[in-house]
Amino acid sequence: MAKVHEFKVTMTCEGCSGAVERVLGKLKGQGVEKIDINLENQTVKVETSLPAEVILDVIKKTGKETVYVSSS
Repeated sequence: MAKVHEFKVTMTCEGCSGAVERVLGKLKGQGVEKIDINLENQTVKVETSLPAEVILDVIKKTGKETVYVSSS
């Protein structure tokens, strides 16, 4: 069952959000169903069946400071 995990990611420009979109996009079809990036609020919501820790590690590969917020 998919959950929506929310992360706070330090993103200063569209290049930053694009990097996050690219790394998460590679997981589409492998557990990630939907990605919602809000550059203004610096949040990333990921609808996925994967554990939050896996998504957190993937986002951190971009070099961006990332904090897990919650899931619903």
